[in-house]
Amino acid sequence: MEKRMTRLLHVLEAEFALFWILVVAGCVLYETDVLPQGSMVGDAQAEYILQTVGILLTVCLIPLSLRMFSLSLTRYVRQLSLPEALVSYRRWCEIRLAMLLAPALFNLTVYYTTLDVTCLLCMGMLLVASLFCVPGRGRLMRELDLQKDEPEK
Repeated sequence: MEKRMTRLLHVLEAEFALFWILVVAGCVLYETDVLPQGSMVGDAQAEYILQTVGILLTVCLIPLSLRMFSLSLTRYVRQLSLPEALVSYRRWCEIRLAMLLAPALFNLTVYYTTLDVTCLLCMGMLLVASLFCVPGRGRLMRELDLQKDEPEK
C-alpha cells in the first residue's frame, strides 16, 4: 500500500507542476509574440464581457473548488476502503486543480487580449489558491485520516 501512496503522490506532484508549467508557458508564448496580444483593445463591450466572465469565474471557482474538495473528503472518500479512497482522492485532486486551471488560463488570455490588469489580478488569486492544493505525504495522511496515533508522553 505504501507503494501505491508514493506513486499517487508522484502523479499529483507532476500534475501540480504541470498546472504551473501551463501558466508559465502561456505567459512565455504571449510575451514572445507567438500568440497575439491586444487584439481586443479598444472594443469596450468585448473587454467588459470578457473581464466580467473572468472575474465571475475566479470568484465562483476558488471557493467552490476548495469547499467541494473538503466536502467530498468528509462525506465520501473517507468512507471507502484505502485502495478505493486513493483512487477517489486522486480524482478529486485533479478536479480541484482543473477548476483552478481553467479560469487561470482564461484570465491569462483575457489579460493579454485586452491588456487590462483586472484579469491579471484574478489570475494571481487563482495561482495563490493553487498553493492550497500542493500535494504532500503529510497532507495525504491528514486528509484521509491515515495518521498513526502517537503514544502519549
